[in-house]
Amino acid sequence: MIEIKNINKTFGDRHVVKNVSFKFLQGKTNLIIGESGCGKTTILKLMVGLHNVDSGSVFYGDQDFPKLDHQGQQEVRKQIGMLFQGGALFDSQTLEENVRFPLDMFTDLSKEEKIERVNFCLQKVKLEGKNLLYPAELSGGMKKRAALARAIANNPKYLFCDEPNSGLDPKTSIVIDELINDLTAELNITTIIVTHDMNSVIEIGDNILFIHKGENWWTGDKSQILNTDNKELYDFVFASKFLKTVFKKS
Repeated sequence: MIEIKNINKTFGDRHVVKNVSFKFLQGKTNLIIGESGCGKTTILKLMVGLHNVDSGSVFYGDQDFPKLDHQGQQEVRKQIGMLFQGGALFDSQTLEENVRFPLDMFTDLSKEEKIERVNFCLQKVKLEGKNLLYPAELSGGMKKRAALARAIANNPKYLFCDEPNSGLDPKTSIVIDELINDLTAELNITTIIVTHDMNSVIEIGDNILFIHKGENWWTGDKSQILNTDNKELYDFVFASKFLKTVFKKS
């Protein structure tokens, strides 16, 4: 489990994250949602140390990440998998080399053990046998699946996903959602997803944090969100006229 307590972040005179607290549950898909510029991506960056908190705590278990020394933070980072918005695959490396990268960086496994782990991860994202392909040979959905395989290669406790469905068609987005959801449950990972995709929210939102103007505005799950009385959340969720028609409140 990860817990953030009263975290704050300012950039110049802009107070971007305002005293936000939330518990991210193990074995669940935890979503951070909100309008563009509301502070949700900044929260993710604070959690992994890409930005420093001005005040507050980020607990990984009983370890307060901002208070750890460099070595302590590195040990926590070894337990984190990252799925970046654009995939961030290395174009000059094969799919096998991309997935093996964190194993080369952080483990002392033998070459044979690394290949075995790579093949396991590729099988999990339904890319078995694609080891020697390069990113340029993959579709957008395959690139995201490859990036997900790399994110879980080092058997992480924590998985961070930044807009995993960005640039994907609706059908492929569903595939990515289902993969993330299944891997989270199967591997008992604490998964944190920053997303604008309302289909993701409605389908896999086990534990949801809604950020509005840098503040924790609402928390709940996918079964509660469609019947919310929170005006700002309602306006965000039902910004689409189609959703308003399909899920019109009685």
